[in-house]
Amino acid sequence: MDEARAVMERLERIEALEQDEAPAGALLSELRALVAEAEAWVRAERPGARAEAAVERVGVSLDAGPREVMMM
Repeated sequence: MDEARAVMERLERIEALEQDEAPAGALLSELRALVAEAEAWVRAERPGARAEAAVERVGVSLDAGPREVMMM
């Protein structure tokens, strides 16, 4: 359950940064940390092949590098 709490706290920090119009670099740093914490959560809550495959897909996506960001 600590993993879930860490993810929720990270989401709150990200939301605060967005509200404060923080620089993109600060948000990206928090998002990367969020992914790592979410991976830990998945492994803790749903161990097994499907969880590991999901974590692997996220890692591959992150390794692909930055993409064009669509502004909303």
